[in-house]
Order: sequence, then structure tokens, then C-alpha cells
Amino acid sequence: MQKIEHIGIAVRDIDVADKLYTSLLGSSPYKREVVESEQVVTSFFRVGASKIELVCSLDPQGVIAKFVEKKGEGIHHIAYAVVDIETEMKRMESEGFKLLNEKPKHGADNKLVCFIHPKTAGGVLVELCQERT
Repeated sequence: MQKIEHIGIAVRDIDVADKLYTSLLGSSPYKREVVESEQVVTSFFRVGASKIELVCSLDPQGVIAKFVEKKGEGIHHIAYAVVDIETEMKRMESEGFKLLNEKPKHGADNKLVCFIHPKTAGGVLVELCQERT
């Protein structure tokens, strides 16, 4: 793993959250994107060399909506940048981590992504991210 790629924060309302984080961080989001496969809209902020991803469900029955309903708004996942996601997925499986995806899928911000089940990662939902070329 190269670095922390971003911290994902689940929110109820992307517009309200954008205003809050713009005020908090002193800068506007650099990108908003709908990820159809996940039925979410994301908004990205740069914080130095790091990023914050706000994630809002487009589906009232979606994973993010259910997360917010159960736990409230807040940190949803931590994402790590990797050079070769397929190699890293194999390494994770060999180390006993349970992958939530069999193959990498297209994620936000021009990334290939795979999630690791929080039950095998100390209670933290982990996302592996590789830049798409």
C-alpha cells in the first residue's frame, strides 16, 4: 500500500455536507460524481496531500442510506492507494481478509476499487484504490 488515498464519510444530504465541509476545510470540493454501480453521489475535497470523500446514497434502501440510518453520519471507510489492485487483493486474501468484491470495480475519482469486510479488518471498512489508466 502506498498511502491513505482518502477517508470516506457517509452523509444524508450531499449539498448540506458540501457546505459544512467547505466551511470546515476552507475550500470547495474539487469534484462531484455519481457512481451508478453503487447508487451514490460523491464529493471530494483536498486536504493537503489527503482527500475527504463525502458519500450520499441515491437509493433510500442503498448501503450508504442503511449505514446512515443505523449509525448516523460519519466515517464510513478508509481507502488506501495501491499500485496493482489485483495483486493486492490476492495478498489480502492470503492474509485472511475477506474481500467484498471478487474483481475490482469502477469507483469514483477515476479509480478501480475493492472493499475488505470490516469484520476481518478490525471493524474498519477498508477500500483498496488503484488509479485507472
